[in-house]
Amino acid sequence: MVDFAQARRTMVDSQVRTSDVTDLRLIAAMLEVPRESFVPAARRALAYLDIDLPAGDGTARALLKPMVLAKLLQAAAIGEGDRVLDVGCASGYSAAVLGKLAGRVVALEQDPALARIAAETLSAMGASNVTVASGPLHQGWQDDAPYDAIVLEGASEVVPSALLAQLTEDGRLLAVIGSGPMGKATIYRNAARSPTAQTLFDATAPLLPGFAKTAAFVF
Repeated sequence: MVDFAQARRTMVDSQVRTSDVTDLRLIAAMLEVPRESFVPAARRALAYLDIDLPAGDGTARALLKPMVLAKLLQAAAIGEGDRVLDVGCASGYSAAVLGKLAGRVVALEQDPALARIAAETLSAMGASNVTVASGPLHQGWQDDAPYDAIVLEGASEVVPSALLAQLTEDGRLLAVIGSGPMGKATIYRNAARSPTAQTLFDATAPLLPGFAKTAAFVF
């Protein structure tokens, strides 16, 4: 029988804190949110490993590695009153963590089964400031824009221009840009409505649907 509370603490101590994550609010959130509740029962013993954890049966979607998620969220510097869009929330773990940090979270998911799981699990946990929305990930969620922060729960091979347009004037977007071993965790800051990009660290993440490069025609 897995002691999930101990496994959660070990994850934070050995994967998160050792990766220069020092934000105490973020650390507390990751210690509190039960990651095992957001994966199928058969995979719960794997919930705290240093892997992109499959979010459901029959889907390629996954929860980001704890270290990658933590470093992205720390760089986002989310305040208690911030409005956040969580793009590709999958089964809802990232949205639950964000709900501990932000004032309001919109968790966007285009897979109907995952969106349903996220809504049910987040509701059961009392995450009253998190709303699950269903729609194409690359389009974002204009209904509640603008957002102080947008976080992509996966990789993008292209600059997410439609999402950048949904940021507040001083908003920031966090994503892994590039697929495979060439991925870079990147922050876009929307200073004066002119987004600038800064590479933060090397990172890999599963490619989100709708964020792949368009195949080029070759003669």
